[in-house]
Amino acid sequence: MLARRLLFLGIWLASGLQVLAQLPSQGTLTDAPGAAAPAASAVPPPSVSPSAGAALPASQPANGTGLPAAPPSVGGVPMPTPMPAVGATPAVISNPTDLSPATVAPNPVQLTRTVAGGGPRQSVSLPGGQGQVLQEYDISDYTARVKSTVKPEQALVDWILRETGTDVWFSEPFGFLSASKSTLRVYHTKEMQQVVKGIVDRFISSRPEAYVLGLRMVTIGSPNWRVTALPLMQPVTVQSPGVEAWLVSKEHAALLLANLQRRGDFADKSSQDIVVENGQSQTISRTWPRDYLRTLQPNTNGTAGYSLVRGQINEGYSLQLSPLFSVNERSVDAVIKCNVDQVERLVPIAVDVPGAAALQRVQIQVPQLVSWRLHERFRWPTDQVLLLSCGVVATPGPAQNSGPLGINNLINPRGRADALVFIECKGRSSQSVLESQPRTAFGGEVNSRGRY
Repeated sequence: MLARRLLFLGIWLASGLQVLAQLPSQGTLTDAPGAAAPAASAVPPPSVSPSAGAALPASQPANGTGLPAAPPSVGGVPMPTPMPAVGATPAVISNPTDLSPATVAPNPVQLTRTVAGGGPRQSVSLPGGQGQVLQEYDISDYTARVKSTVKPEQALVDWILRETGTDVWFSEPFGFLSASKSTLRVYHTKEMQQVVKGIVDRFISSRPEAYVLGLRMVTIGSPNWRVTALPLMQPVTVQSPGVEAWLVSKEHAALLLANLQRRGDFADKSSQDIVVENGQSQTISRTWPRDYLRTLQPNTNGTAGYSLVRGQINEGYSLQLSPLFSVNERSVDAVIKCNVDQVERLVPIAVDVPGAAALQRVQIQVPQLVSWRLHERFRWPTDQVLLLSCGVVATPGPAQNSGPLGINNLINPRGRADALVFIECKGRSSQSVLESQPRTAFGGEVNSRGRY
């Protein structure tokens, strides 16, 4: 009897081991919040033959009844149900540089978000409910040839913001704009991508040569020069108060400048050619210090009395130009910023301070400043000259015959005049291009084409 029971026990154990050997291996599950779903590339679970009491996969009906098979059992003891293999969790992309396609479908990027209050980290997608796509633009050729600045890619960002405005990047629909030395990444709607592409094309399609722009700043004591000049000029709309702009052909600009130079109230402030990379900025400035007696302060060395405190103001002008040429180089957009600061006069103030024996009268000075600002964007054909008039404004210049601290000049009102700025496109920086410009507003032979 004992031998028979041991035989049955051995058969039962052998059957159980055979069933366990035929079951599919189980994957590792995680109960972390926001666990990722199985990856599409996960290996499917191996098929199991319905022999020796092994269970069918959960997706297959048992015995054609449409019902799932009962869990396997050995000797009345239920065996654990096999689980399908679980693939690797999808990679969480926290750096957009991991994206290789130029254009990616909506919501392609998985981000890691930390819930406020120290909650668990979650994997989320970029908001894309309004048709946003991620576009990458190769700008390495442009940034490699620009040596005048440390971050040439910043010019692309600046011009995109000028074209689109800043509000579209900080409101709905969700989007972002980022630039590195090699790549410009934009996440926004397809309509916005078209606008960005138009700006990028103007940068990357340009040849590896800088442009030459002729700048000339002059002043005229009276604005009556317009009486004879207006018929030669085409007005341009300007948003800045007090500023006027015109387009002038290069022939008419040369004649206009020649007529202005014959006037007694004409003054040439600056005339030069600047070489600038497409889209980058170039600044011309001229400043000089103005010293004055600013205030009084008690002596700090322990002695009685007061000491004069000197002040200094940087007087002069600064002109910044940021041009962006079209793909065919027939037109140019330019952002112009001009600042002028002038000490019109120093107002003297007499102050009584206690002295060693009696009150002493000391004179200090309060500066009367005159400043004006221009910040405007213009677009004009490259075969014409842009002429700007800033109105009758302060005309800064070094003081003449000044006494100590420049007081003799600064206590009297300084002059004012109509400030004019001529901007001319002269083509590429290569010598052959410069020599091929016979028509120029700022010098050289004028081609009148038989009309004058």
